[in-house]
Amino acid sequence: MNQKFSPTLRQLRAFAAVYQLRKLSAAAEQLFVTQSAVSVLIRQMEEGLGARLFDRTTRSLQPTQAAREAIVVAQRILRDVDSLGAGLRDLTGLRRGRVCIAVTPTLAEILLPRIVAAFGARHPEIHLVIDDCAPEQFVSRVIGEHVDFGIGTPERAGADVQTHTLVRDHLSVVCLRSHPLAMRSRVRWVDLAGHPVITVRPGYGIRPLIDGTAASVGVALDVVNEVSFLSTALWMTGAGMGASIMPSAFAAWSSNPDLAVRTLTAPKVSRDISVVTKRGRSLSPACEGFIAVMRAVLQQSPARAIA
Repeated sequence: MNQKFSPTLRQLRAFAAVYQLRKLSAAAEQLFVTQSAVSVLIRQMEEGLGARLFDRTTRSLQPTQAAREAIVVAQRILRDVDSLGAGLRDLTGLRRGRVCIAVTPTLAEILLPRIVAAFGARHPEIHLVIDDCAPEQFVSRVIGEHVDFGIGTPERAGADVQTHTLVRDHLSVVCLRSHPLAMRSRVRWVDLAGHPVITVRPGYGIRPLIDGTAASVGVALDVVNEVSFLSTALWMTGAGMGASIMPSAFAAWSSNPDLAVRTLTAPKVSRDISVVTKRGRSLSPACEGFIAVMRAVLQQSPARAIA
């Protein structure tokens, strides 16, 4: 026996087929190969194992004691390989799998319901896990591989992550339709001067971007309320407590007919929503499938999908 011999899958399948059918011709037909190919594979196994596997008669092949012992192991290996193949086909065919996503609570509320419903209808066997994290935790959840990917706008992405734009977005001002800013067709950052505004807390989410942009154009914002969630800013604005500064995707979410949304210009500040992945990490077929459904839903009705 060759101590380094390891039978191939082709040899094991040929051996199992001959053991079951007792004929080279029948085994060849089952395996869709020639009879001579099956004969070669059996001979290779016998030479490698140093033992005869079948006694040849005029009508059939009779397994030897060595074959009866080897078939138990061979069938177990083939079952395991077939099970592995079926499992991988389930994963690539989106019949099984798991998708874990990091997203802030407000963005999840405005973005995901339609997408999750659409994906669940198409792939009910895929388990979705939503990690509704705070903005300052978003990037670390992706880099630390606590999630498969994130959906949002990383404030300080760095070299460890990659971003792929999902929704083009920009900063806007939200106010009551009776507010002086709502009377303007376009609102510049300098036009915010003298108007009470509501935005997120210092250092939180988009606040550094707001403060930096306001400082660059020389306007001092009169911030009267600082919140943790943009949904809070929306209802405060609806209650007449001041105008809000936020990304347009969040602003469009409000169903309050009394609110007006105006893009802030001079400068217009981009705030795209992206799929965020760890650099160098491949996504599973289930994750790729979710992202494909997400893009399809947003493309069908971008306004309502993010509103």
